[in-house]
Order: sequence, then C-alpha cells, then structure tokens
Amino acid sequence: MTASYRVTVDPLGKEILCREDQNILDACLRAGIWLPHSCTHGTCGTCKAEVVEGEVEHGEASSFALMDFERDEGKALLCCARPRSDLTIEGDVEDEEGVTHHPVRDFTGTVTGIDDCAVDVRRIRLRLDGELTFNAGQYVQIRVPGKGCTRTYSMASPPSDPGLLEFHVRRTPGGVASDGWVFASLAVGDRIHLAGPYGRFFYREHREEPALLIAGGTGLAPLKSMVQHVLGQDLDRRLVLYQGARTAGQIYDVDFFRELGARYPDRLRYRPCLSEEVVEGFAHGRVTDVLDADLETCRGHVAYLCGPPPMVDAALKLLMRKRLFPRDIYREDFFDERDKAAGTGVRSPLLKR
Repeated sequence: MTASYRVTVDPLGKEILCREDQNILDACLRAGIWLPHSCTHGTCGTCKAEVVEGEVEHGEASSFALMDFERDEGKALLCCARPRSDLTIEGDVEDEEGVTHHPVRDFTGTVTGIDDCAVDVRRIRLRLDGELTFNAGQYVQIRVPGKGCTRTYSMASPPSDPGLLEFHVRRTPGGVASDGWVFASLAVGDRIHLAGPYGRFFYREHREEPALLIAGGTGLAPLKSMVQHVLGQDLDRRLVLYQGARTAGQIYDVDFFRELGARYPDRLRYRPCLSEEVVEGFAHGRVTDVLDADLETCRGHVAYLCGPPPMVDAALKLLMRKRLFPRDIYREDFFDERDKAAGTGVRSPLLKR
C-alpha cells in the first residue's frame, strides 16, 4: 500500500495528504490550493518553494531551475518533489483578484478527430467522460501510453465546451509523445487519460484593456481558446491576434480567424505573418517586425505571448520597448524535454506565466 504524508502549506496553515508517489504541487492543486506553476516538469522554476520541515525527494528537477545550493538551503520544485516524511512548506499562495481557480481532476477522453493542420502539426479532438472546467489558456497533462510519463498540451477549445477538447501537437523528431505516439499510432476511438487544468497563463477577464495576442507555432492553441472565449461570452474587449510562421505550409487556422474577424470587425483584428515567404494576404516578416510596424506604442494594452522561447523573448523585449510594463504581460513558453537538460526553461520571476 502506498504511504501518504501530511503536508502543511504556510502561510495558509492548511493541511493536506500527499502520497509518496505524488508530487506536492499535484496534491495541492487537487485540494484547491492554487500555487504558482507553469511547466509542471521541473524546467521553469515557477513552483519553487521552501521546505520548512521534513524531507523530500527532488525527482526530475532540472539542475538549472533548482541549483545544488538551493537544495541545500531547503528549496524544492513542487512539481517534482515528493514527500518522504510529514512536511511543512512555505508556498507563494496565489490570490489574484478577479480570478477563479479550478481544482485539478482526472479524466478519460475518447479521440473523435485527428487531422494534419500544418506541416508537422496535428489537431486532436477529444470527448471527455466528464466536464473539465478551466480558464481559457490553461493546459492538461496527458499520459503517454506505455511510457510511464506525461506531456502537457494547451486547450485550443473554449471553456464553454467543457466536454469537447481540441489540442495542437507539434511533431518533435524522436519525441516520445509526438513522434512516438501522436504521429505514429494514435487513432480515432482511442482512449486517453489526462488531468487538469493547470497553468497561470490564461485570459484575465477583469483586464479591460485591448489585448495583444502573439502566437508562434502551436503557441496558437491557448490564444485560440482565449479568442473564442472572449467573442463567445460577448465580453466587451478588443483583441489583435498576431500569428507567426516561416512559410504558408506552417501556418494554420487562417480561414477560421479571418471568418471570425469578418464576423466581429470591431472586436478582433487578425494579422497572420510569414517570415520566409511573400504571400498575398499575409504580412511579411517576423511577427515582432509586423507588430513593431503596426503600433507606435503599446501603452494601454495587455499582452499574451505564447510560442517558442526565442519568439516569446523577442516579443517581450519589443513590448517593453513600446512602453508596456511586465505587470501587463502574460507569457507561456513552449518547451520540450530537451530544454530541461539545456536549462532554457528558466525565466524571470517578474513576468506572469
């Protein structure tokens, strides 16, 4: 029988049970205690906390996100750390005004659709055995069959369809989940086990400023969820979506967003960008170059950035140069397992994930 330990979360003083084979973050989120987190696989360092009392096993925490001296000082990455005794942790408990947090739960989904929407990008549709309540922009952890591991994918569907989910999966050569499963053997009718929702990258409904949404690659997924949520809920917000790719074969859902833009001309402006091809109907240049030419200043906006780390970093620098402050920028960097070893997942704590 698997042992469980008591974990006290300060400053709340709340006590929960955590199995010895369960990471502490997961136990907290399932108990409704919302702690900061982003990647959930030991790369970004967002969930770093102090272990005040007790012993933990650090698991797969990256040595870049959690240095040896930090381990010696009693720090741990809660998304990887598992209890080896009763614990007390000092958590940076999330309490953001106007935000509802949803407890993590387990689900089983049936694949209802698979299509190749771009070069090395596959769209997966699932019907769940229950309803997943989430904030637009969040993600789930999907269990990879027979591999003993999970991978994270953002919902591209809106929260208004809690039982029908859409995901965008980019093929990574040699990837256990993408190359070895989604692009190899996954079929309509297959059953998938997942848990969620996770993540701090989601649309803030209490922010009334016009929103700049900047996507690269499959970083489009959470932003697609946001766009559909805002327009579908009839929120009085203005959105500008910048979607970047190198070639026309690598960009997708263009007709979908153009139709939305035509239907809601006062609320959505869509700017698809190609950096390596000149194609009619597309802006030419990197997504940051196009935004730079479009806007003299970003003051008075809020921004959501999602995609490969180099694109997110470039967009961040541009937005700050155009007078947007870190408190107004929300970001999600899409990493894979190679980033853990390279340490490229570690990011500034000043920016919201």
